[in-house]
Amino acid sequence: MNGIINVLKPPGMTSHDIIYFMRKRLKIKKIGHTGTLDPEAAGVLPVCVGKSTKVVQFITDKKKKYRATIKFGVKTETYDKYGTVIETVAVNGIDMEKLQNALKDFRGVIKQMPPIYSAIKVAGKKLYQYALDEEAVLIQEREVEIYSIEVVDYNNKDEVVIDIECSKGTYIRSICYDLGMKMGCGAAMWQLVRLESTPFAIQNSYTLEEIDKAVESGTIDNMLQSVDIIFKELSMIEIKTTARSAAMNGCLIYGMGTRQDIETYEDGIETRIYCDEEFLGIGTIKFNSEENRKYIKIDKLFV
Repeated sequence: MNGIINVLKPPGMTSHDIIYFMRKRLKIKKIGHTGTLDPEAAGVLPVCVGKSTKVVQFITDKKKKYRATIKFGVKTETYDKYGTVIETVAVNGIDMEKLQNALKDFRGVIKQMPPIYSAIKVAGKKLYQYALDEEAVLIQEREVEIYSIEVVDYNNKDEVVIDIECSKGTYIRSICYDLGMKMGCGAAMWQLVRLESTPFAIQNSYTLEEIDKAVESGTIDNMLQSVDIIFKELSMIEIKTTARSAAMNGCLIYGMGTRQDIETYEDGIETRIYCDEEFLGIGTIKFNSEENRKYIKIDKLFV
């Protein structure tokens, strides 16, 4: 069994809990998730099965989209509602114009300070372990990119719901905390749902109950998606059957081994590589100046 299942992670389970569940139900050890979600967060968690675990890093690197509920007027140690409250301020309404102006500082490439209660390692030790041991540690700012951040709902008192599309490594809790500081009243993340982990979206995800039923009915294969969905934005090249062995051994593939004229492809572009309609991996078109012709360099195989 190979492929990717778009799992809808429920709140209250860790990403590792999901993997344990999947291994137990599918009876397969080679399973991996593609980007940790906090235990109390819910949403999209693509799970790679079998040989598809080779694409984990590629999914992790792609854009993510979240929906976060922010509660203003409260600060916690963990930057969310599950941490110890360290300060509260009465908030009876949000100045939406001020909030919209504050959000401008969170668009584009920004630097953010990760929460002390996070799994980032410093000197081989996770940050939350420093916090639990009450040990001082120097936390470095990290550069992330926010593609969009928009208000989608407001309860007319102290809670705002925002959608955030961002790069990997972005801490939504830190955005909530920093936004509260800019608003002058403090804030914490009250709820988090991952709507997308490109190219997987929450409307196409499966609950654990649905996965359980699919295993019982023998239809679990219908939930598996081929790994080439991760690279759908790349152009496609099909190599001839006679070139398959060479490709599998990482050899360079010249025009005589392809079904398309690779001379028409731009030098340096990445491509999906197929053979007899089977997705093999990704490669890069290169130009050999000495021989005045192009070839495909195999970058990564997934079979």
